[in-house]
Amino acid sequence: MVASTHPGMNADNELLLTRQSLLSRLKDWNDKESWKAFFDAYWRLIYNAAIKSGLTDAEAQDAVQETLISVMKIMPDFHYDAKKGSFKGWLLHLTKWRIADQLRKRQPGIEHQRWDSPRADETATVERLPNPDGPELEAVWDEEWERNLIEAAIERVKKKVDPRQYQLFDLYVLREWTVSKVARTLSVNPGLVYLSKHRINRLLKKEIAYLRTKIA
Repeated sequence: MVASTHPGMNADNELLLTRQSLLSRLKDWNDKESWKAFFDAYWRLIYNAAIKSGLTDAEAQDAVQETLISVMKIMPDFHYDAKKGSFKGWLLHLTKWRIADQLRKRQPGIEHQRWDSPRADETATVERLPNPDGPELEAVWDEEWERNLIEAAIERVKKKVDPRQYQLFDLYVLREWTVSKVARTLSVNPGLVYLSKHRINRLLKKEIAYLRTKIA
């Protein structure tokens, strides 16, 4: 697929742009379409990483905002070079700094749950929160990045297949209905449910592989 710079492209299409193309357009602070595309593509990734690092909802939203502000400040003089590191790693570093900033801003009495903090409902294991200065956040980031990528791939596939076929896939695979329930509810042959799953899974694998080369 050829990247486009048409100003009227929506956020979903913007996600398909190569890293270099989109980042280049972000140098223009007045390019609202590109900035909206960047926000739509990555805000949830940053937010979820912040939440899993122990921030509150409000703190995580602030971390998202501050990360985007950091990107805006850097962009005018920014030159992307894949040889020096991945875009994924670059954005992670910015996010880690903003998460750490939120933790430092906390008022006395608002404690961050440390790795050794017991929980009231603790049983055999302790739910551990990643330290923004340690490798744990990188594991969370990888997990959220993968989730974000899969969601983007699903959106792409959804636009390429028949709505009825996607509905069968959605109910059976994503919502985890039984084949019999899907077939009965939509009045279709059970074989069609299996066929939809097979075809869309195949398309998803292709889209995920494609997106890995564009937003990794």
